[in-house]
Amino acid sequence: MRIVFMGTPDFAVPCLRELLSQKHDIAAVVTQPDRAKGRGKKLAPPPVKVLAEKAGIPVYQPDRIKTREFTQILKDLKPDVIVVVAFGQMLSQVILDIPPLGCINVHGSLLPKYRGAAPINWCIINGEHMTGITTMYMDKGIDTGDMILRKETVIGENETAGELHDRLMELGASVLSETMELLTKGAFMRIPQDNAESTYAPIMTKALGKIDWSKDAEEIRNLIRGTYPWPGAFSAYSGKIFKIMSANVYEPAMKHENWGSITRVEKDCIVVSCGTGSLKITELQFENEKRMSVEAYLRGHDIKEGVTLG
Repeated sequence: MRIVFMGTPDFAVPCLRELLSQKHDIAAVVTQPDRAKGRGKKLAPPPVKVLAEKAGIPVYQPDRIKTREFTQILKDLKPDVIVVVAFGQMLSQVILDIPPLGCINVHGSLLPKYRGAAPINWCIINGEHMTGITTMYMDKGIDTGDMILRKETVIGENETAGELHDRLMELGASVLSETMELLTKGAFMRIPQDNAESTYAPIMTKALGKIDWSKDAEEIRNLIRGTYPWPGAFSAYSGKIFKIMSANVYEPAMKHENWGSITRVEKDCIVVSCGTGSLKITELQFENEKRMSVEAYLRGHDIKEGVTLG
């Protein structure tokens, strides 16, 4: 099958690798332009580009995919299907109509839940216990197309967004493989989504990580897990910003009026009161310092009980 693959970050790499292992004809890879990264702001290629170049596949990096010129390039490639995995740009209806077998997307949630840019983060932030991968036919909407396959996975009790991301990108490759087998056999499954059950997962921002200590301790713990490794859940101690890397719920049913207050400082943890329950912080990172356990941090720094965070 002749395929144009569109994808950009690490999440898309296993899917491209799987298509290559199945000996499909990858006509081209379309990815985002190289971006400046790190303190030196050196241009770095997207992970998908690195794999494509190693495999000898032509790579296109348009600033905008919807131009007439690039649309013509796609038409000239004559793909049977376009596979899209975390590409980062919307496709026009003209592009959606190019491949006779349609445009197939690999999405990191159990649609119709968590349509949008950050499904992995938001399912953890919202306290979900189950998520998965969905493949679907793309249409003009945001993740609204007919579904092909869905595969579930349980979210670990302490699993972070980063850890779940790494599991789902491998699961995504597996589900894509099954999807391509169906298309090759001519089995065009189409399962309409129920829009009444849809939820949305907007793009992550740094501001999202700011902790509201008036909330339930479990909600805050989910925020910590769901924003790790980026943007990170943060608060402030005596004017210094710090991120919380790991924490557990303590006294879950107890209500507090002095939420955000440090109620206990022990050898290996800091306990902070929340609207309901308390949070037992075990790992943190102050700005311009290394990530470390609370036990290690307290060896060289003083944290006082009674101080209100934020």
